Formats: sequence, structure tokens, C-alpha cells
Amino acid sequence: MGIVTLLTDNVIVGRLKDVIAWGRKYSLWPTPFATACCGIEYMSVLASRNDLARFGSERQSFSPRQADLLIVIGTICLKTKPILRKIWEQMPEPKWCISMGACASSGGMFDVYSVCQGMDDFVPVDIFVPGCPPRPELLLHALVLLQEKIQGKPGPAHEARAYIRRTVQNAVDEAWERQRAGRQTGQEER
Repeated sequence: MGIVTLLTDNVIVGRLKDVIAWGRKYSLWPTPFATACCGIEYMSVLASRNDLARFGSERQSFSPRQADLLIVIGTICLKTKPILRKIWEQMPEPKWCISMGACASSGGMFDVYSVCQGMDDFVPVDIFVPGCPPRPELLLHALVLLQEKIQGKPGPAHEARAYIRRTVQNAVDEAWERQRAGRQTGQEER
């Protein structure tokens, strides 16, 4: 009876980084940044029916220095943008961000100068939760996607979204300039 036969049922072999990722995956400490009606949906995620604690995110941290997950909920105005950026900078590494609702993700129905049209311009977002307001199940699904990303599985990336957004914006700007140049040449010919 060798040592190998004694340990086969009691030892799991793996890499240290996988064990650390597994621990981070099930011990997220979220800090909510709720500014609008989606905050009510977030509160229902904490209730017994949906129970965010099942996913290892039971401890809500209202101090950014003790959190590793920022959940941005609701409309982000230009006046709150520096506050949100400061909260993000105060969080220790590694840190993640979930943008919950249409207002936080893209400005929602508020297409005005005072509302940020997507918070991914100043804070890197890992997961976007669609909806106005999004259902609690969508936030739980986003949390599962984030856990898969932490574990090392490929997922949605902020860089890809920012690249697509810049490409679309450049195309819109070029079309706008061509249209404006066409109007100016039409006025000069008259």
C-alpha cells in the first residue's frame, strides 16, 4: 500500500491560479451605485426569491475600498461622472464592473447633453445588463457570466465594444461631414 493509493481519493491536483480564480469567483463583494428606478430591481435581487447570496455575493460593500465589483444602476449624469470615476479608482485590483439597465449602458431614453451616453467611455465595463428596468434574473445571469470570465472562460470584452462604438461614431461623423459638404456646395452653386 503506497502513498499514491492512499491519496488518490483525497487529493485534487491543479494550478494555483485556477484555485485563486475559483476563490474570487465565489467571493465577489459588490458595491451598488444606484441612481434611478433600476435600484428597486437591484433590491429585489437581494430578496429571498432571487437571493444574490447563492452566487457568493452576499456581502454588500458600501465602501469602494472593500469591494471588487461595481454595479452601476441607473442614469449617469455629467455631474455624477467624476464621482463614479473616483469610486472606480478607489477600488482595489482585481476589480470588475456590471452596467445594469439601459440608462447606465447607453443613456436610455435620455438623449440629452446632461446624461452620459454609456458609462463605458470612462469606466471599463465587463458585463452589460439590458432592459428598462432589467429583470432580477438578468442581473443574476450577468453575475454568472462574470464568474465565468473570472474563472478564465472567454466572454464579452470592453475593448471590443469600445472599438465598435468608435468605428460606428467615425462612420456617422464622416456621413455627417459629407452631407454638410454637399449642402454647402449646393448653396454655392445657387
